[in-house]
Amino acid sequence: MSKPVYVLNGPNLNLLGKREPHLYGSTTLADVEAECRALAAELGLTLEFHQSNHEGQMIDWIHAAREAAAGIVINPGGWTHTSVALRDALAASDLPVIEVHVTNIHKREEFRHHSYVSGIAVGVIAGLGTQGYALALRALQRLLAPAQH
Repeated sequence: MSKPVYVLNGPNLNLLGKREPHLYGSTTLADVEAECRALAAELGLTLEFHQSNHEGQMIDWIHAAREAAAGIVINPGGWTHTSVALRDALAASDLPVIEVHVTNIHKREEFRHHSYVSGIAVGVIAGLGTQGYALALRALQRLLAPAQH
C-alpha cells in the first residue's frame, strides 16, 4: 500500500458551507471530504483528511506527513498570509505541496494577496470553489505516479 496524501485544512474551514456562503458556497467540509475520498479511490490514492483551528496541531500533522505521506494538499486558510512557521514546516516536509483556496485570494482584500505557502508549493489553485481540492488531488496523483512505479 502506498503512502497517503494528507489533505489539511486550516482555521475556520470547519465552517465551510455556513460561513459567508456568498464567498465560500454551501458545500460543507464534510462534503469536501466525501468528494475527496471518492476521487482518491478512483485515482488509487488513500487520504488522511484533517482540519484544525490550532496552528500547532497543523504543524504537528505536517511533521508527521514528512515520514508518513506521499504529498500534501493544503488549504491554509488565514495562515496563508500570516504563518512563517507553517511555511517552514511545509518546506521541511520535503513533500510535494499543492495549495488550495476556495476563493480567489487575489480578488479579495490586499492583505490576502500574499501567501507564505505559494513560494514552496508545486502548485496553487485558487478561486475555483471546492472543486480545487479535486483538481489538486488529480495533479498530485500525476506528480506522484512516476515515483510509485
